[in-house]
Amino acid sequence: MSLTTIETKPVTRTPAYFETPSPAERMTTRVFERAKDVSATVAREIADLIRAKAACGEQCVLGLATGSTPTGVYDELVRLHREEGLSFANVVTFNLDEYWPMRPQELQSYHRFMREHLFDRVDIPAANTHIPDGTASEDDVRAMCDRYEQAIRAAGGIDLQLLGIGRTGHIGFNEPGSSRNCRTRVITLDRVTLKDAASDFFGEENVPTRAVTMGVGTILEAKRVVMLAFGEGKAPVVARAVQGPVTISVAASFLQEHANAQVYLDLAAAAELERCKAPWCSAAHALHWDDALARKAVIWLARTTKKAILKLTTEDYNEHHLQDLLALRGKAYDLNIMVFRDLQRSITGWPGGKPASRKRVGDTHRAGDELFPKRVLIFSPHPDDDVISMGGTLIRLVDQGHEVHVAYQTSGNIAVFDAEALRFLDFATDFNSAFGFDAAKTELMESDVAKALRAKRPGEVDAAAVQKLKGIIRRGEARAAGLYCGVTDEHLHFLDMPFYETGRVRKKPLGTDDIELVKSLLIRTERIACV
Repeated sequence: MSLTTIETKPVTRTPAYFETPSPAERMTTRVFERAKDVSATVAREIADLIRAKAACGEQCVLGLATGSTPTGVYDELVRLHREEGLSFANVVTFNLDEYWPMRPQELQSYHRFMREHLFDRVDIPAANTHIPDGTASEDDVRAMCDRYEQAIRAAGGIDLQLLGIGRTGHIGFNEPGSSRNCRTRVITLDRVTLKDAASDFFGEENVPTRAVTMGVGTILEAKRVVMLAFGEGKAPVVARAVQGPVTISVAASFLQEHANAQVYLDLAAAAELERCKAPWCSAAHALHWDDALARKAVIWLARTTKKAILKLTTEDYNEHHLQDLLALRGKAYDLNIMVFRDLQRSITGWPGGKPASRKRVGDTHRAGDELFPKRVLIFSPHPDDDVISMGGTLIRLVDQGHEVHVAYQTSGNIAVFDAEALRFLDFATDFNSAFGFDAAKTELMESDVAKALRAKRPGEVDAAAVQKLKGIIRRGEARAAGLYCGVTDEHLHFLDMPFYETGRVRKKPLGTDDIELVKSLLIRTERIACV
């Protein structure tokens, strides 16, 4: 039995119709294959603006955003600074928002976020950076917001405003209900926003319920606005902002009224735009109807008409902009059956392939069926991700005779609640006492660790001993889950990749040590059958 390479499909290029805006779009929108491509393009635009302003002896005023979306832009700007000499000496920045109350040194503070992702990595003068003050008192917070607006005006206004978009359609923290003309102010956060921030605060109950944010009116006064969105989770709200009416329910929709606003998306975030979801509805030129696009159209038609695929009629195709597809492919029934069978072939109860001895007449041959049983190596980012995302598949692979290994890439220690760690400490103390082990040493450890846990504020980095304890808890959970699925303990591999072990949500970049751990595991797993 040898370690086999899974057959993968070649990387597909962006279909031509993705690049053609639909008449339904009310903002200039560009779609890229990858988020990385978006980040590089936007960072280059910002760099060109900084250099152009510097050449004229002027300062460049940037409006900046936080969250996961702009981090790629900041990384690329840092690279341009270090490798291509881009200077930030003439740059003045104003951030969109900050949680309130929030101390600047806290892990979740946007002051800290900007220092770690950009400010401490380039040559921008500290006095040129502005972020709303999360420590302002109740009595002073409104005046602080007014001072922030005055500072933007004193700088000559924002030359380029960088934005992300929240699942509620917010830009900055302008939640649904924010008016077109609102200014910098304190706002109460939407339930969805609180839920989305929960992982950064180690629980939704720890997320501040209020924030200070630039207003929609403030944002719209920027000379240029660039909004980024990545991932399928943003696709529905992006479609509402770009194609829907201007409404206070989606603050980002106000960007339709800006003369120089542009939206940059990866393929996943663009999925609900008409040009991507149903290009046949408004295509200005003939589409190339390959099998992939035909399948996409038939599935869309079934969902739109709320009919089973095999019940779609010629009239359904003709009445939903699919006359060209039908003319090229023939009868509706032939199209229906082609897509139905294609979908049917994608369903199998044999995830590792079906051996020849179990095949029936008419069974589809799949790549790799010749080799049975297989050695299967599953990479799980955290302990328990394997069983959560594919527990049924794991069980089937084991039951069908494959040799299954699971590699846990990280300890997952930050996912363990403090109360759970204290519970395990109590158990360890009682266990050692009951069986006559060194109770004194255990009690001392329990005292030190428990003291550290109880003194810790929500979201604060754990002490090294606490991180180790929480990692042990996650390993125990992984072993129990693996045993339930039939994966033996010697086939569970705990890599504890260094990039993760920071004790905080923000991780280190992947390094050579991380790569070597994975490489070593692949070599070790390959040799298992040869021992």
